[in-house]
This record gives sequence, C-alpha cells and structure tokens, in this order.
Amino acid sequence: MFPKTGKGFQNEGGRLTEAAYIAAISEALRTEIGTGAGASKQIQRWTEASDRTARNWLSGNVGPSGHHLVRLARESDAVLSAVLTMAARPELGLANDLHAVEVALAKASGAFEVLRRRRALGTR
Repeated sequence: MFPKTGKGFQNEGGRLTEAAYIAAISEALRTEIGTGAGASKQIQRWTEASDRTARNWLSGNVGPSGHHLVRLARESDAVLSAVLTMAARPELGLANDLHAVEVALAKASGAFEVLRRRRALGTR
C-alpha cells in the first residue's frame, strides 16, 4: 500500500475533518430548507437519494459524497457556499452575490424609471 501524500482539504483551523464536513453540509441544508418532512422530500427531489439518506444528511449523521454532493451544490446556494468555504475558496461564491446585486439594481432602475414617468405625466 502506498502512503497518502496528497494535500488534504484545509479549513480555518487546519485540516478539514469528516465531522466538520458533515456538520457544515448539515447546517447548510437546515439553514436553506429547514428540518421538516418537506426538507427531506426536497433533498430527495434534488438528488434522487432515499428518504433515510436525506434525513441522515439533515441530522448530521453522515454527509453526502460524490455525485450527491455535486447535485446538492447545483441546487443549494448554501451547500455551494459551504463547499467553497471548506475548500478555502469562498471568493468563487462572489459570482452569485454579484448576480443578485445586478438583478436588484435592474429592478430598482426599472422602478425609478416608472416613478419618473409618472411624475412627468402628472406635471403635464
């Protein structure tokens, strides 16, 4: 058997442990979708995992692996953010924030234009 020589995932305090990974994913899921029966059903729809598996992820008994983690990150901004943070790459999550700001600015600009036109019509 060959010794492990690859780099491990890093978190703020050093190496990322399995327990920290499980806790981070569980917390992200609970924050985004809650803990009720609907939460596990939502996870099932996202990942096609079983109900028991989804409940185990929510409760922090085990964490998702492989394709389930990717599918969760595809659907959940909180899970994606947790993964990027655990990988010490939180700056990659800024794209979502920038998009949200762009959308908010576009809505505000549209609302401003409507108000400007109403004002112009009212003064004529």
